[in-house]
Amino acid sequence: MASSKRVALAAVLIAVGAVARIGIGNITMFLPTLLYGYFIAVGLTETMTFITGFTLGPVAGFVSGFSIIVISDIATLPGPWTLPIAIIIGIIGVFAAMIRKVIKQLDFRVMIVAAILLTLMSETLQNVTSAVLFNTPIIPTLILGIPTLIAALANNLLLFPTVGLRVIRMILSSESNRNNSNTIRP
Repeated sequence: MASSKRVALAAVLIAVGAVARIGIGNITMFLPTLLYGYFIAVGLTETMTFITGFTLGPVAGFVSGFSIIVISDIATLPGPWTLPIAIIIGIIGVFAAMIRKVIKQLDFRVMIVAAILLTLMSETLQNVTSAVLFNTPIIPTLILGIPTLIAALANNLLLFPTVGLRVIRMILSSESNRNNSNTIRP
């Protein structure tokens, strides 16, 4: 894929992730405080980051996750958590690229395992970051983060193998078709 098309694709995936996060963030502001933690974990952030990392590589994957968080937080509620969380989400993009190097065939099962492992990693790191930033004990913070972890797991278990898998297949198929049409045939 030409570099300009790669940049355009990354920009679209970042924009979709950021707009979805901004929209969901704005909706959650009207929910009771007890529901906020559940609904803020819903969205396309991790899915778009995974797609970008898997299809465009680790640098694009990291930049995607990082950018989605920074852009959406600037539009909603930036704070001391913005940069650490952006780095954590960017790491999902790096791992997605690593998964592509290791697996032979992307399928539903791979996406389920990726959703589980990456969500556990992301939510654990985000809760540890919150504990450090707000000077709270780590173990209770992790325990109090379980409802958000469950919401994030449900979200990613739904979106990775459906939206994520479908978009990745479309991008890779489009890339493959483009490469085949450039082949000289006798």
